[in-house]
Amino acid sequence: MTDTTPRTHLKRLCRRAWPIAFWLVVWHIASVVVGHDILLVSPIAAAERLIELAGEADFWLSIGQSLSRIALGFIAALVSGTLLAAASSRFSAIFDLLAPLVAAIKAVPVASFVILVLIWVSSEHLSVIISFLMVFPIVYTNMLEGIRQTDRQLLEMADVFEVSAFDRLRFIYCSQALPYFQAACSLSLGMCWKAGIAAEVIGLPEMSIGEHLYEAKVYLDTADLFAWTIVIICISIVFEKAFKKAIDCAARKIERMS
Repeated sequence: MTDTTPRTHLKRLCRRAWPIAFWLVVWHIASVVVGHDILLVSPIAAAERLIELAGEADFWLSIGQSLSRIALGFIAALVSGTLLAAASSRFSAIFDLLAPLVAAIKAVPVASFVILVLIWVSSEHLSVIISFLMVFPIVYTNMLEGIRQTDRQLLEMADVFEVSAFDRLRFIYCSQALPYFQAACSLSLGMCWKAGIAAEVIGLPEMSIGEHLYEAKVYLDTADLFAWTIVIICISIVFEKAFKKAIDCAARKIERMS
């Protein structure tokens, strides 16, 4: 067992690393063929610029500002979407009231929302609201479906044994709707991050990733543009994996309780 485990880890590492290495080589060859850093910077130059940026305090402050705003919008959408889905499954009037609103949020482009929201709020709060709007309909529809698909026999059994509302929520609804919640998080995490950064590029709040992307575009600083893009990709992956891990831990606790 001890001999095969390191080999297994090495195989997994190689399997994940070689596609990345392949596309980095393609990127480097393309930059050499183009021959102009303004059009396409090499991965080495982008990495060097990223290291330089990492030594600046504004770099980490901008990441913290953007991440906190987008995470706030994401968490607010999770909470409100779940609660309103529960209310809609219970009361048909709330479902009818929210149906056109959810449909409108799904249909309206992100750019339209950004422009509309900028009329009403400052750019500092823009990414919070846009992230919320991108995540809310996904969480709401998934959780509503999950609650509706709850096993009716379990609910009838709970009625027979006079199970309390809290125990029903903990032992029946949580376990039954959890896969739908996980699916909603998986679908919305990447979309939330990309939409939040796009909103920052348009709204230009101070000390944000979007502001730095816009400045790189204005000054034709391709190295900065690629460096910040790498940052966005890395944070998106870490954010998604960390949140999924937290959801999986919560799922295991719920399974043990039930």
